[in-house]
Amino acid sequence: MSTELSSNKPVKVTTQTVVDMKEAGEKISMLTAYDFTMAKLIDNAGIDIILVGDSASNVIAGFETTLPMTLDHMIYHTSCVVRGVDRALVVADLPFMSYQVTTKEALISAGRMMKEAGAHAVKMEGGKPIVETIKRIVDAGIPVMGHLGLTPQSIYKFGTYKVRAKEEEEAEQLLTDAKLLQDAGCFSIVLEKIPSKLAIEVSQMLDIPTIGIGAGSGCDGQVLVSHDMLGLNKDFSPRFLRRYADLHSEIITAVGNYVHDVKSGDFPNDKEQYN
Repeated sequence: MSTELSSNKPVKVTTQTVVDMKEAGEKISMLTAYDFTMAKLIDNAGIDIILVGDSASNVIAGFETTLPMTLDHMIYHTSCVVRGVDRALVVADLPFMSYQVTTKEALISAGRMMKEAGAHAVKMEGGKPIVETIKRIVDAGIPVMGHLGLTPQSIYKFGTYKVRAKEEEEAEQLLTDAKLLQDAGCFSIVLEKIPSKLAIEVSQMLDIPTIGIGAGSGCDGQVLVSHDMLGLNKDFSPRFLRRYADLHSEIITAVGNYVHDVKSGDFPNDKEQYN
């Protein structure tokens, strides 16, 4: 299904849109955003899905992991993003320990994300252990995007950010989990940092789209952290990252020029002040 704009009116991307895109063989684009301005820019550029990721913990708040993010944090960031979007589907991460304790608590968390933040869907990490929770949330009318492979909320369990599911047993479990997530009602699944051949197998097996990050070109779509893709962050350089800009250098140069002009008295000039 085409997601092009017609008659200058944005055509909303929905959960059904992305499923239809897979059926049509159209690749799905997804990027993160955490604030109004970035969301508006990305939306205007034609992105299909905006993920309000708990990666805000790293790139916005400066934490080492995603674990410190709270539900209130995520609701705040998601509400900022939603106000900047006319077209894209906005998916919000449910943060660590907002859905793992009880199904009731998970449903309340997902409901708050929809009602208070205005999210269009939520994303949850994990397979079989959270299947019943996903079913309950979907039954309540809340769309869910799954997430398998490297799941950053479980980093202390894994102990490393290395590629997941390289061994046969873990690969078989991932295949099983992917089918379980689809059967539970997920409309799509993120596959993070898994072998490309396994990602192809999962993508071909499922009727719902897969969104890859470090999972190769065989997925139905791709996602990157916007700060990484735009070159704002120079400290993170995994193999799967392609930088489409070098805003890190451009911003440093611009700020340096501003500092110079203020110090020299060149800014503001006569045209930049009121009489």
